[in-house]
Amino acid sequence: MEDDVDHTPQAPRTPRTPHAPLTCLVTGATGYIGGRLVPELLDAGHRVRCLARSPERLRDHPWADRVEAVRGDVLDEAITTAALRGVDVAYYLVHSLNSGSRFEERDRAAARAFSRAAHTAGVRRIVYLGGLVPADRPQAELSPHLRSRAEVGEIFLEGPVPATVLRAAVVIGSGSASFEMLRYLTERLPVMVTPSWVATRVQPIAVRDVLRYLTGSARMPADVNRAFDIGGPDILTYEQMMRRYAEVAELPPRVILRVPMLTPRLSSLWIGLVTPVPRALARPLAESLRHEVVCGEHDIARHVPDEPGSPLSFDRSLRLALQRVREADVTTRWSNASLPGAPSDPLPTDPDWAGGSLYTDRRTRSTAAGPHELWRVIEGIGGDNGWYSAPLAWAVRGWLDRLVGGAGIRRGRRDAARLRVGDSLDFWRVEEIEPGRLLRLRAEMRLPGLAWLEMYADPHRDRDGGARYRQRALFHPHGLIGHLYWWSMAPFHAVIFGGMARNITRAAERLADVSPPPG
Repeated sequence: MEDDVDHTPQAPRTPRTPHAPLTCLVTGATGYIGGRLVPELLDAGHRVRCLARSPERLRDHPWADRVEAVRGDVLDEAITTAALRGVDVAYYLVHSLNSGSRFEERDRAAARAFSRAAHTAGVRRIVYLGGLVPADRPQAELSPHLRSRAEVGEIFLEGPVPATVLRAAVVIGSGSASFEMLRYLTERLPVMVTPSWVATRVQPIAVRDVLRYLTGSARMPADVNRAFDIGGPDILTYEQMMRRYAEVAELPPRVILRVPMLTPRLSSLWIGLVTPVPRALARPLAESLRHEVVCGEHDIARHVPDEPGSPLSFDRSLRLALQRVREADVTTRWSNASLPGAPSDPLPTDPDWAGGSLYTDRRTRSTAAGPHELWRVIEGIGGDNGWYSAPLAWAVRGWLDRLVGGAGIRRGRRDAARLRVGDSLDFWRVEEIEPGRLLRLRAEMRLPGLAWLEMYADPHRDRDGGARYRQRALFHPHGLIGHLYWWSMAPFHAVIFGGMARNITRAAERLADVSPPPG
């Protein structure tokens, strides 16, 4: 298959001790697995170089200043060869996820070019993450997506550079396209009519285990050149995965009705209608689910030994993927400000449709009052001072909350002027406070989801003096009822949240005894 590969012997590289750091090149670092693999390699002590068509897309990663970024495309063999000079291990984590007429041809050409470039540059090993394929199916019967991934793996195994081909089915972790499809379908549809492929057995794997195997493959013995099946300990149908997801996410049991007439194309249209996963991703995923994909061996453990408790169970993988939401860590979960604590957490660079639904209401107002006066009003909110908008609506919401066993709005506040993290504030709890700048409250009222309210006091940079008030209400719905709750309340947001922003800035201006800015 690789007759055009140059088999000219290369000059021997300087021997490495078992614990010496390696130089690793990662393609696909802007993607889901690649963006999580890079910090794992860095933590293992390796040097990392990233090959990307758009290196600027790497700058929002927390590790961006610790790697060498090279602009290039794996289809450009000359640039790839230059990028691979001095590299010990090359990770190939790129593939086409679309159904265009020539995507298999492009994947084939890119893999061959990369194999030749790695050989020319003297790379010691190629590591590729492909798809788990049915052992009893000829390639011609596979979906185009699985067929192409299998072919890429064969190209590397038949090439002149020793290769490790890891084959995985459904990867469980926030941001994984397969997991996000499972998340949205289960959360949004308490009753669903499903295609027959929901009865197909698959062997899912936690993203933590995928990254552990990828990282460990860097030090695989030089004489190893083969594919390895990787998977978790559970073999489940897609229907069982949806039911288990509902149980772990504390959703009511799902009613699932199977029908035989939904083709992969119709399934992808249905997935596109119900979830924000793009149809270009949904179709190859739906096509692949027609095949039973179960590991035929666990030989990878000979070279990358399993740690205690690994590989992770399906339920444990789900809990880790959902953990950040349960902990109500808004900044880590949904902004670009922090580093995720684990591979199963979302990354700032994950696509917008990843991470589950998050509804947001944003309000911004300029005020002639200074940041100090604005902050005094923000910190004094609640209790006897109220919530600066629609007092009757807040009172009714508090009564309703008490009726269903919630805290209601009568808790007030500990101190009339000062707040600290952990304080109760009517039916909110102070989750974060940056004196003079930020107050973040987490809702403790009975809701079909999780809710936060953030208020900021910022100096006004576009004019002399004054301040800018920013307000953000966030809601993470729990099941279909949570989505319905948000949209039923949406018509009142202008009155409640808009009135709050307007009246808070006015109160700050009265405190500062200044006139409001024009307009």
